[in-house]
Amino acid sequence: MIHRKILATLPAMMLAVTGLAIAAEPDINILKNNGSLDRLFKKSGVYNASPTGKTPGFVVDPSWPQALPNNWLLGQIGGLYVDPHDHIWVYNRPRTMSTDEAGLEGPVAGATNEKGQPINGMGQVRAYGPVADCCKAAPSVLEFDADGKMLRAWGGPSDPGFIGGKCKAEAGCIWPNSEHGIYIDQNDNVWIAGNGPPGDVRGVGRTTPWMTNQEGGDGFVLKFDMNGNFKMRIGGTPKGPVSNDAHGGANDTPLLYLPADMVVDAATNRLYVSDGYGNRRVLIIDSNTGKYIGHFGAYGNNPVDDAAAKAAGPWMADFSKGNKKPAFFRNPVHCVKIANDGKIYVCDRGNDRIQVFDKNSPDLGKACSNPTGEAGKCGFLAEQAVSEHTNIIGTAVSMNFSTDKAQSCLYIGDNANMTIYILNRSNLQELGRLGRSGRNPGEFHYLHQVSVDSKGNIYTGEVDTAKRIQKFLRYGATGCSGTGSTTVGGVLAAK
Repeated sequence: MIHRKILATLPAMMLAVTGLAIAAEPDINILKNNGSLDRLFKKSGVYNASPTGKTPGFVVDPSWPQALPNNWLLGQIGGLYVDPHDHIWVYNRPRTMSTDEAGLEGPVAGATNEKGQPINGMGQVRAYGPVADCCKAAPSVLEFDADGKMLRAWGGPSDPGFIGGKCKAEAGCIWPNSEHGIYIDQNDNVWIAGNGPPGDVRGVGRTTPWMTNQEGGDGFVLKFDMNGNFKMRIGGTPKGPVSNDAHGGANDTPLLYLPADMVVDAATNRLYVSDGYGNRRVLIIDSNTGKYIGHFGAYGNNPVDDAAAKAAGPWMADFSKGNKKPAFFRNPVHCVKIANDGKIYVCDRGNDRIQVFDKNSPDLGKACSNPTGEAGKCGFLAEQAVSEHTNIIGTAVSMNFSTDKAQSCLYIGDNANMTIYILNRSNLQELGRLGRSGRNPGEFHYLHQVSVDSKGNIYTGEVDTAKRIQKFLRYGATGCSGTGSTTVGGVLAAK
């Protein structure tokens, strides 16, 4: 390598003749001097702030994550979670990559579509081989450090040899058709789930050679170590909802149906699963054995009434009739989180609300009736509507807490209105918002996952056509305080 000081002494013509080029030294002040940093803080920071409340400040890090190796690209982000080591685990859906994104694979030997054309593993026509030099689908599970460097990756149909290798059917490992939900527990176990319906790969819309579960719906959660070695399956492959099942899965475990999220209570080793896109309950399982402990629906009701929920129709049909307290979760029951004080938070996305429960209640998860939503009964504590009038795919999609001792901030992601609401966890009042609809850094297009590291930085994942992860750097306060709006969400006044 020629030293820069030597090159600086050479005439410009000589450099041109020899073909040598020197990259300009970066000017660290250029972003500050041209106003870019000011615009970045303003555009990606907290807005609609309460005058009587206080929240942390945030700014998006547009350089995060670092470039992926091997020309890899991400599909939709089905799951994202920050583990106890401040490593960020991303669970993406390679089968949602489009033809132009997936320069990808050449034709699969012998695979053709209904017209007899050669196709790749995702069913895309590859009559002339790969369509581009770039790119390839990344494995389903990726681990990043806080600086955005990828540390390891494994799993799914885009990881050659994984299915049939570390994930063997004879051992009980079935990879889901649609990746959804990832969690890393206190013992470094990696839990994943899926929400692919029977006979389909979500996001593709048809059976493809990349289909990994051909037996039914994704009715299970899987447990791996950090290197992708399979440890246990809970559940099976049902054809439809089974919201009160307790023993119908593999090895006498409960049968799930299209689960969305999970969390392990380190104090009790209980696994809580938001179950989910087909079932309408939170399932409680022993995380060591996979055996059933209990389950509960909205307001702590148990058993869960799938028939009544189906008969009531969509949320807006109920809402327009004045029924603002449906006695059941609507699909999807999209997330479940546990705060340090023992409160369990559930995303009842289909009903545009969250509900709060007491993990220490002796009634939670047991047969109990609370159809009117009485606080203090059946383990139920409180609820908060989240932009309750939104007539689309549901609002409350993911949640997490600030990392001050009291976990005083509750961050709620809204998949329909493309924002994160910052709530004071003590009163569930909105203190501000983070992010708007859009595709630029700091904006969201179908926000799907929200997680937080030990420094209070927020990480997000998006689905639909965004297919990206982002990092928001925290500064200023570490927690939330004060009062705000008792109504969470809603159209903001034009400014």
